[in-house]
Amino acid sequence: MSKRNLALIGATIVSIIYGVTFTIAKDVMPKYIDAYGFILLRAGGSMLLFWLVWLFMPKEKIALNDFPRIIASAFFGVAFNMLTFFKGLSLTSPISAAVIMVTTPMIVLVLSAIIMKERMHKRKIFGILLGLIGTAFLILYGKSIGSATNAGLGNFLVLVNAISYGFYLIIVKKLMHKYNAFTFVKWIYLFGFLMVLPFGWGQFAAVDWTFVPTDIYWKIAFVVVISTFLTYLLNLLSMKELKPTTVAVFIYLQPLFATVFAIGLGKDELSLVKIGSAILVFSGVYLVTLKKE
Repeated sequence: MSKRNLALIGATIVSIIYGVTFTIAKDVMPKYIDAYGFILLRAGGSMLLFWLVWLFMPKEKIALNDFPRIIASAFFGVAFNMLTFFKGLSLTSPISAAVIMVTTPMIVLVLSAIIMKERMHKRKIFGILLGLIGTAFLILYGKSIGSATNAGLGNFLVLVNAISYGFYLIIVKKLMHKYNAFTFVKWIYLFGFLMVLPFGWGQFAAVDWTFVPTDIYWKIAFVVVISTFLTYLLNLLSMKELKPTTVAVFIYLQPLFATVFAIGLGKDELSLVKIGSAILVFSGVYLVTLKKE
């Protein structure tokens, strides 16, 4: 199997994990821990895991002039990205949040065209439009699950998070060509953790852990280990072989997996609209990831 195909499989696994995460994270917050407190837990836990794994990896020295790029990646890829996403998710429904994330590929495409002078092929634009139409149908005619306390603000914050993630995908690309992933990701998470510390400490300290059920502990562990640590690694491995625009397009699969997971839990039901949306989303992803001969 080619490295590119392995990268595509990795990006698909990331989308499945994220699709599941929308519902799992919503079960934890804001009932047991508020959004910013959960982010502190997520960033801190992942930081410890990355530093631990790094101990067993080949050592590389990072050039001092690359640290501003690492700090920018920490801001857009960990701190700002996570704070806006989890706060937004705590206010809106999982499927709404997943669908809004599909704006990321368009943002990355536009940012790549501006920053990296990347050409926009008609096929890619058409693929992105197909995916957008599919997800629009999903949100307009598919039932949402979960409680939405302030969907308008929540959806806006998720959109801000998508723009932040778009910046991160472009900023981090240069680091990946220069260093082993573990060399710089541990620094991204260390700086990211320090950035979220002032926002999350109060909420984290307010949690009465004796009242948190066992299944919630497992859900927190899933978000830290699988949804953060594992997905970041898979994303970085995928981005070594794929363009940021291609990696970003896999976000289109998240609402699909979020819906499938919700149906599996009996919180939603399957309909012709959802099947039609799925076909459009997969077609869009196929067109954007198709390698030009």
